[in-house]
Amino acid sequence: MGNCCSDVGGGMAAVSGAASSAATGNQNDAVDMYLRSHGIHGLFSQIELSFSATSLRDRDVFSKSDPMVVVYIKERDGAINEVFRTEVVLNSLTPTWIAKYTITYHFEVVQNLLFKVFDVDTQYHNVEMKMLKLEEQQSLGEACCTLSEIVTKPNRSLTLDLIRRGESVSSTHSQHCGKLTVHAEECFSSKSTADIILRCIDLESKDLFSKSDPFLVISKLVESGISIPVCKTEVLKNDHNPTWKPVFLNIQQVGSKDSPLVIECFNFNSNGKHDLIGKVRKSLADLEKLHLGREGENLYLPTLVGHNYENKILNSKLLVDKFSETAQHTFLDYLAGGFELNFMVAIDFTASNGNPRLPDSLHYIDPSGRLNAYQKAIYEVGEVLQFYDADRRYPAWGFGARPIDGPVSHCFNLNGSSNYCEVQGIQGIMMAYTSALFNVSLAGPTLFGHVINRASVVACDSLSTGAKKYFVLLIITILDADKGERLESTTGCIASRDIVQFVPFRDVQSGEISMVGALLAELPTQFLTYMRRRDIKPST
Repeated sequence: MGNCCSDVGGGMAAVSGAASSAATGNQNDAVDMYLRSHGIHGLFSQIELSFSATSLRDRDVFSKSDPMVVVYIKERDGAINEVFRTEVVLNSLTPTWIAKYTITYHFEVVQNLLFKVFDVDTQYHNVEMKMLKLEEQQSLGEACCTLSEIVTKPNRSLTLDLIRRGESVSSTHSQHCGKLTVHAEECFSSKSTADIILRCIDLESKDLFSKSDPFLVISKLVESGISIPVCKTEVLKNDHNPTWKPVFLNIQQVGSKDSPLVIECFNFNSNGKHDLIGKVRKSLADLEKLHLGREGENLYLPTLVGHNYENKILNSKLLVDKFSETAQHTFLDYLAGGFELNFMVAIDFTASNGNPRLPDSLHYIDPSGRLNAYQKAIYEVGEVLQFYDADRRYPAWGFGARPIDGPVSHCFNLNGSSNYCEVQGIQGIMMAYTSALFNVSLAGPTLFGHVINRASVVACDSLSTGAKKYFVLLIITILDADKGERLESTTGCIASRDIVQFVPFRDVQSGEISMVGALLAELPTQFLTYMRRRDIKPST
């Protein structure tokens, strides 16, 4: 994968717990396997959903309905799980509920929600909410949407038509079921980031002929007692009194300011077997107190004494030179400000894919309807990104093929047009891809430059008009390996940002990883890096 650091230099880079580090120009945008193996990747936010309704059906004889909202999560396998119930609002056809549902927003996941509104019968008003039997209540209607559809609205409010089960959306009856409005608010803790500068003094030497090469790993403790790394500093060579570059911790990511953290100081070894120099256990609130009091905290080292481990207090100390909290603009703030993600796709039509008419080809169109590897990539990535593109018109290209009676082309419009490259919707990409397979001859070699240049032109044209768009190019191909290094031009110029995410087909096909999760989890962070480095702020 493109963001993994497989070399010694990459392993010595910092890994931040929050995307805000990119704005400072530090090397905290490196992401190494050490953190990934512990499940730290992607961007998430806590979202509060609130509910209101209008024009509900009146199902009571002598009074108005007493409505309640029940929220369900619809899983990919079709299972529906209840996750939340509001309170009951008495005698109202235009209720506004107070209880709010908190959900974790995952950019790379299509989170399907189902809302059902019930009229709670009077005889059950004294029954505890979670004990109510829903089959004994009258249905006022239901509606469904994805979480992405809500958060991409400029005001983060989505109004849905309530329909009754068994009635079509277009029927006259469904028009009388009322409307449900779902409003999303990002929890403030999602925006709060702690900016911290840490240093140590009098570290013990772990190397025989030189000083130690120290770095810090900050981990959060979960309920099971396991520590999960969320941040690490860069390595400072030959330094027993190191001061590291600032680290940035999203307060929500670590739980809260009072959540326990373990800060471990290691001596770096190129073989990956780093020596523990010492550690402390402190919360963010504790670190703030250390900063205000200008005090240091002694490191300790678990030491085997007899058959038990005891914490040996060391002379080495951890000090906090800076501690400040800031509220950063989040990915969702930019969406609310009208920014979009525009999806582009380029497909490999080189002969290395195999004859499309044979079942062992990656381009084989199965008569049963089973998607091939290319179709699956288009569908699964497009399924996520489509909610962030208002017009859903996608540039789509092919490369490495020979059009009928023509030379090999390393960038041709997938729709067959010589004038425009866009298709409508994900289904439009799928249809253009299938059509292209019957109108070109697979050739080679595999060259990306032409489609990358074409995509860059599209992005530059959009930028010149002031459009609030961030472009995402999906290249579907076959490669042997990925070194995890930043792109380098033929002149040796290194890319300023690591914006390439490489996912091997073989890992996806074997079920080892999720294609969408691996490709898109870090896209919001890359987006924020771009915006913050250019000091682009969302409009209010």
